[in-house]
Amino acid sequence: MPLQGLDALFRPASIAVIGASHRDNGAGKLVMKNLLAGNFSGPVMPVNPKYDAVAGVMAYPDIQSLPRVPDLAIICTPAAKNPGIIDQLGRKGCKAAIVLAAGTSDEQLVQMKDSARQHGMRLLGPNSMGVILPHLGLNVSFAPFPAKPGRIAFVSQSAAVCATILDWARHNDIGFSHFISLGDASDIDFAQLLDYLARDRHTSAILLYMDAIQDARTFMSAARTASRNKAVLVVKSGKTRIGAQLGHLHTGGDVGLDAAYDAAIRRAGMLRVRDTHDLFAAVETLNHAQSLRGERLVILTNGGGPAIMAIDTLLARGGKLASLSEATLAALDRVLPPAWSHTNPIDIVGDAPVERYIASLKVLLDSDDFDAILIMHAPSAAVNSTLVARELIQVLKEHPRARRFNILTNWSGETSVFEARRCFTEAGIPTYRTPESAASAFMHLVEYRRNQKQLMETPESISDMPNDSDTVKALIQEAFQQGLQQLDTHEVSRLMAAYGIQTLPTWIASDATEAAHIAEQIGYPVVIKLRSPDIAHKSDVSGVVLNLRSAAEVAQAADAILDRVRQTYPSARIHGLLVQRMARRAGSQELHIAVRSDPVFGPVILLGDGGVDWEGEEQAAVALPPLNMTLARYLVIHALKSGKVRANRSQKALDMEAVCRVLTQVSHLIINHPEITRLDIHPLLATDKEMIALDVSLRLKPFEGDGQARLAIRPYPKEWEEQASLKDGRPILLRPILPEDEPAHKEFVSHVSDEDRYKRFFADVVIGHEELAHMTQIDYDREMAFVAVAGNGDILGVVRAISDPDNSDAEFAVLVRSDLKGVGLGRLLMEKIVRYARIRGISTLSGVTMPSNRGMVVLARKLGFKVTVHLEDGIVELKLSLNQADAQ
Repeated sequence: MPLQGLDALFRPASIAVIGASHRDNGAGKLVMKNLLAGNFSGPVMPVNPKYDAVAGVMAYPDIQSLPRVPDLAIICTPAAKNPGIIDQLGRKGCKAAIVLAAGTSDEQLVQMKDSARQHGMRLLGPNSMGVILPHLGLNVSFAPFPAKPGRIAFVSQSAAVCATILDWARHNDIGFSHFISLGDASDIDFAQLLDYLARDRHTSAILLYMDAIQDARTFMSAARTASRNKAVLVVKSGKTRIGAQLGHLHTGGDVGLDAAYDAAIRRAGMLRVRDTHDLFAAVETLNHAQSLRGERLVILTNGGGPAIMAIDTLLARGGKLASLSEATLAALDRVLPPAWSHTNPIDIVGDAPVERYIASLKVLLDSDDFDAILIMHAPSAAVNSTLVARELIQVLKEHPRARRFNILTNWSGETSVFEARRCFTEAGIPTYRTPESAASAFMHLVEYRRNQKQLMETPESISDMPNDSDTVKALIQEAFQQGLQQLDTHEVSRLMAAYGIQTLPTWIASDATEAAHIAEQIGYPVVIKLRSPDIAHKSDVSGVVLNLRSAAEVAQAADAILDRVRQTYPSARIHGLLVQRMARRAGSQELHIAVRSDPVFGPVILLGDGGVDWEGEEQAAVALPPLNMTLARYLVIHALKSGKVRANRSQKALDMEAVCRVLTQVSHLIINHPEITRLDIHPLLATDKEMIALDVSLRLKPFEGDGQARLAIRPYPKEWEEQASLKDGRPILLRPILPEDEPAHKEFVSHVSDEDRYKRFFADVVIGHEELAHMTQIDYDREMAFVAVAGNGDILGVVRAISDPDNSDAEFAVLVRSDLKGVGLGRLLMEKIVRYARIRGISTLSGVTMPSNRGMVVLARKLGFKVTVHLEDGIVELKLSLNQADAQ
């Protein structure tokens, strides 16, 4: 659904309240009370045939009687009446409606959505508490408390969480730009709200509480765009399988892997906070949002115990405690008593007067040993907590270096320190009730910074990765023709080899005698494994026997496996035994790489320890495809840090590049071949740079349609690669840009003159890593950039188009090397982007240039663009209508 109509929701000129009433505690009465208590200046029109007036405002008997068309309607009536009401409002011309009722049936929901779509009306809800827009003085909700103006936008699927946050925010003097109860998200969803809020000037940070999402593809695109502009934090319920199922009952949506949500949130550059405790800390942090200078934290405290609690939380979440230099230690020695801790945390002793706090803080502010300071205070009979807070606030206001650091405070306790925490809040300094919440808040900033850095990291370019998709397509079709949908190591070795994944040579034996004969031929020691499509885990029947060193041992082990299957699973199909030469395992590490199909995010890639069968996906680290070498590296690091992959002393360190190559190849495999619904490489034996898949199982299912549509993130659109030639006969490749193109793109920009860069960017710009990352790491669902690449890999030109979230209009820009004008490159690029826009269904392609850029203006006219010169603004507007009717 498009963003059109959201202005009616967030900037209405007139409001109708359907079902407004005098009934105590009824939604109709509460909504009217909240609406009239604000500063909304437009007409408010209650609708109820029972009353002449509601809350002193003239009421109307029905929607048809309204004297004007409302921009926004708040529907406070029972669920059964709402489909008819939506239809009436649509016929009246209403642009948006908030549906409060819970208990809406699937049939009623379909009727409401169909009516709204027919009339071009937007719906928030059902099961919504409403919306509060403090900067407009607008409260169209039945919330028990109002919200103060602020810079945080809060969006929640749970009305109960909304009420809890409002109560806490009122107590802690926290304000909001938008406070939105999303409800069941039948029409307006997280993605559209993220798109809207990312552009909103009143919003500096966004906090989401979600049970589930419905369209992973649009959510990921919107989230990635929003997080590049503003901090986006997510609280996701349903960490356990039962919790996720209850979330499904609460707000609908599929039950996806919690680890997949975790991976998606990180991949989009957002930050997940863990629980309600973290949620409150996150709101406090966002309310005083400041970019993090670095990750080194120093703690100043009057108590060792609370500081240790903070450190435990900090280190458990991967934080860094700063080291103090000799100069800083000496400076602290001069102002502190001999009993101080002489390390970080800086314990200035429990009887510390305010002067000791001030002297210590000034020393720290003059140091460069750290990036952030956590000031802690436990109630003490020796000093007034509020006095300490006020004096430190004054130091932070006056010290010239104070703004260089992130400052956090923790005044522990309740009654005796409440006023002190209020002083910090009024001064714009984050303050927390407990040591743990203060450390968690700092880690929110650290983890968010890491996620953003991950978004900007240039992936390593690997040009020699095998990618023989034609061979794999043929092998998959051959399997279908043979009626095979479950393949094992012996059957997939050629398929894996086509993508550069080495498997251990495997032979099939029908019985113990044949297994012994094969073992004699290939040499000892060997391993034999059960083949049965009906037994998921071979360990259930001890179906793998290692280190067999004679024909007698092989025959005995084979018979034992077959006997155990007959006794334990008498109806299981047995397709013989696999025989393999034992791989060299000394110093090696066994990994498990898998692909699963998540109901929300589609294919996901899992990495964990080998050697045991996973009880569930919780034992693995998860990532969303597509992966490149950098993203694969982050998956491995996450698996190591979270303990999902563990090494013992006998194992050598993993070769990061080798493991990442396998993960990247697995990603290519599942992207290119949607028929693969499940894959297990278990184990993958990692020995230095050698990666050998000892056991592989693969599940196939016929697939029709667009294979990319099942992915949460649109992969590199290889179908847009095209060979072309310049006027002088030089061959070039026109293809979509890749993240790995950043070095080549930087070199390309260096061949563009200052004058040409000015014509392109309308300013003298210095293009650094961050700008290049934005140019090369694009969302192919919303943006396209085609590069013209020479045979030696040099980029000669680029054209890009960025569409709006509705994919209806797009802005284009083109740039070619200054030494390559007149060879037809600009025309090739422009024709390419026009073809792309037509096929993508974009209605209008537009751009601007300078009047002095005559070559671009002439080319645009030749390609059918409408050219409009705005001399007063010094620009030329170029617009091409791709709608056939408009074009004619």
